[in-house]
Amino acid sequence: MNDMEVEEVSTKKELKKEPKKRSVVSYILEFAVYIALILLCIFWVPEHVVQRTVVSGESMENTLHDGESLLVNKIAYEPSRYDIVVFYPLGREEDEYYVKRIYGMPGETVQIKGNDIYINNEIIEDKYAKNVMDDSGIAEEPLKLGKDEYFVLGDNRQVSKDSRDSEVGPVKKENIAGHVVLRIWPLSKFGTP
Repeated sequence: MNDMEVEEVSTKKELKKEPKKRSVVSYILEFAVYIALILLCIFWVPEHVVQRTVVSGESMENTLHDGESLLVNKIAYEPSRYDIVVFYPLGREEDEYYVKRIYGMPGETVQIKGNDIYINNEIIEDKYAKNVMDDSGIAEEPLKLGKDEYFVLGDNRQVSKDSRDSEVGPVKKENIAGHVVLRIWPLSKFGTP
C-alpha cells in the first residue's frame, strides 16, 4: 500500500467515526411526518380503505354472530352475488348500517316464492339460509332492480330486516360501504366468513 492509499483508508475511518449532527428543524420535520402518518391511519384509512365493524344481532347467523369483529374492504370493490356487504339502508348520511348477503344484481328481476329465490325466473342456489322464509315481503311479486341496485338478504331469514322489507328495499351501490373480507374476532374464528 502506498501512502496515498493509507491516507484514504484512514480518512474513511475518521468519517465513519464522526456522527452527523442533526438540526432541530430536521427533528421537528420528522416528528411532523410521524404525526401526519398517525392521523392518516386514524382518520383517513378507516373512512376510505378498510374499516372494522362489529356484528350486532342475529340476522346473519349461522355465518356471522353477534359481537364478532369484521374487516370491511372499502376500495375498488365490485359487488358480486353471495358477497357479504356492509351498507347504509337509509343513505350514507345516517350512522346506521347493516351487514347482509347479496342475492340480486343490477338489472335482474327478483321474486321469492315460498322459500325459493328466483332471479330472472330461475331458482338460484340458497346454501347460506339458516332457516325458511316466513315472509317474501316486497319480493312476493317480481321486483325489477335498477341499474345500480342490489337485493340483499340476511342468512337468518326469520329475524333479518333486509331487501324484502319496504323500509330497506333494494340497496343502491352508492350506499354499499364495502365488502366483508375478514373476521378478526373471536380469534378462534379468525378468517374469511
